[in-house]
Amino acid sequence: MFKKILFLAGAAALALSCAESHQKAFEKDLEAYRQEIGNVGMAVAVVKDNKIVYSHEFGVADRETGAPVKQNSLFRIASISKSFSATSILQLVEKGLVSLDTDVSTLAGFPIRNPKFPEKVITLEMLLSHTSSLNDSEGYFELDVVNPEVNPNWANCYNDYEPGKGYEYCNLNFNLVGTFIEKLSGERFDQYVVHHVLEPLGLYGGYCVDSLDASRFVKLYAYENGQFVEEEAAYAPRSERIANYRFGYDTPVFSPTGGMKISACDLARYMMMHMGWGTAPDGTVIISEASSRSMQTPRSDPEHYGLALWHDYAMIPGVELVGHTGGAYGLRSAMFWAPDRSFGLVCISSGTYGDFEDEQSGVLEGTLQRLYKYFCK
Repeated sequence: MFKKILFLAGAAALALSCAESHQKAFEKDLEAYRQEIGNVGMAVAVVKDNKIVYSHEFGVADRETGAPVKQNSLFRIASISKSFSATSILQLVEKGLVSLDTDVSTLAGFPIRNPKFPEKVITLEMLLSHTSSLNDSEGYFELDVVNPEVNPNWANCYNDYEPGKGYEYCNLNFNLVGTFIEKLSGERFDQYVVHHVLEPLGLYGGYCVDSLDASRFVKLYAYENGQFVEEEAAYAPRSERIANYRFGYDTPVFSPTGGMKISACDLARYMMMHMGWGTAPDGTVIISEASSRSMQTPRSDPEHYGLALWHDYAMIPGVELVGHTGGAYGLRSAMFWAPDRSFGLVCISSGTYGDFEDEQSGVLEGTLQRLYKYFCK
């Protein structure tokens, strides 16, 4: 019996030593890569067996002060935010307040109709899957752009193909979705997400800058003309617009399409809920398994885009992933997991040299491939 205990203790020590060796090798490799790409700051997390098995922060949160990125540092995560909006509206679908087949014109308060196909209904599912035929050519920071009563050029917001028969990634889709969450729930969009998604999961974050601890923000940097420039707009509070807020119309001020602020570890905890088909490791149910599977089911080919989540086959060669990326203000973010739920990866970067800003071929690809190599193969 004593020999067995010694053997088990020795095996555990060997496993721990091996894990530490992998971590050190990864961190050395990533630091060299960060120097190559000029990364300012970064946070990563790895999920296996329903828990975070590794997380680490690199670089600085503020180039001027040199303050380091910390585990509780908040990043604006850009388009990964869309999945929070989709998760929220699916909660309302489950309550019977709306359906994926709902004509969104009935929710908007003005017609959402492609003038080239005026009889074709544009549904909530089309918005969530970017198959609505809407585009961002007139902008997406306010609903005025697509409102025929306000913008004489509203027709430019629609593509030439029939709704449901084509795909174009469109931020306006999700700013509309955020508005509908507000109207259907009776809660301001940002507060709904906090109360019904973040707080039940025990996460800190949100869309409203004024409600968060600004000292935890990681500043974002774009690389312009050979130097880094702080993107102050990333965390602009927009207090005046919120003070004069029109409920059910001014929702884009919070950017349901890209405005979530959260730490890498909390984003990984949110990811675990989606890895669990809508249920967190502690049993907290955020959406049903049916809704979760719907989010992860592609609606378009070859884009493989579902409802604010897509299947990726390029980020890590030979490996299928499910999740989303984000890119804005120099930031690059990724949240992906394996379809078999064997692992999940999170990476958030606050800025790199311009040549590495492409979210599919730059900092995200290089970092995720290294995470996979050292922790998941």
